[in-house]
Amino acid sequence: EAAAAERAAAAAEGRRAAIAAARAAVWDADPALPAGARAAWEDLTGIEGIGAVLGESITASFAQPAERGVIDRLLAQLTVEPAAPLAAADSPIAGLTVVFTGTLEHMTRAEAKARAEALGAKVAGSVSARTDLVVAGPGAGSKAAKAEELGVKVIDEDAWLAIART
Repeated sequence: EAAAAERAAAAAEGRRAAIAAARAAVWDADPALPAGARAAWEDLTGIEGIGAVLGESITASFAQPAERGVIDRLLAQLTVEPAAPLAAADSPIAGLTVVFTGTLEHMTRAEAKARAEALGAKVAGSVSARTDLVVAGPGAGSKAAKAEELGVKVIDEDAWLAIART
């Protein structure tokens, strides 16, 4: 049973990588595609728990006129109130997009995310050109490598703790 779960996870990871690579190739090959589409995709897949496979499913659903109609009717019933201003405007990471990768030894990932958000940062689940900072703990792999490839600043957990204490 565990082996089957591992095989399924590996297959899903392979699909995620294939979808992400195909989407990147299309965007790179066709500069006429709206820049907002790529930014929206990166925002969507930057949400923790949403990868390329789920992102494709969500995108396909929203492409259906019936689904858009349901959402439009729901939105018409909402009143959107502006968010309260962030109290952490003086934080060194206020306004930055931060990604955590690897094992964090001094706090849980949820605690790290909550602290980053309290300091005014946006926490993403994947590294992109819009990422400003990657906190890499032991075992950091492809996210840290991608950050270095993109020229994104990578710090270790000790440096993160120094920032988090501010």
